[in-house]
Amino acid sequence: MKRGLYGLISALVLSVAVIQVAQAGEPPAPLKQAQAGELGTILTGPTGMTLYTFAKDTEPGKSACTGACAEPWPPFRPDANAPAPKAPLTIITRDDGSKQYAYKGKPLYHWMRDKKPGDTTGHKVGAVWFVAQP
Repeated sequence: MKRGLYGLISALVLSVAVIQVAQAGEPPAPLKQAQAGELGTILTGPTGMTLYTFAKDTEPGKSACTGACAEPWPPFRPDANAPAPKAPLTIITRDDGSKQYAYKGKPLYHWMRDKKPGDTTGHKVGAVWFVAQP
């Protein structure tokens, strides 16, 4: 009986470890990963549209892309009822009071010229915009 119980406990512990390892490489919801040719693995939103970071966002958790900047580079915003995300994804408050997702402290944005999932036309724009990578 003891041997059977120890075997069952060992199997359960192993199962949990395997699940944790499998999940470790996946980004937290609502982020997704995609392959983008030479760029490698990139982060996308739930619809598969590429996410970007802005080099001028130098203060963790603060967006420097406000006003007219946010028109071509719309912030990646959580739904009104979005649950608190899991690290390293966070929700920051922008200067105008609206919310925006940040990955590892870097605010995330879309690019208006990306028309379909997989487009990465915003990468290196102005030498300050880059695809977000895990």
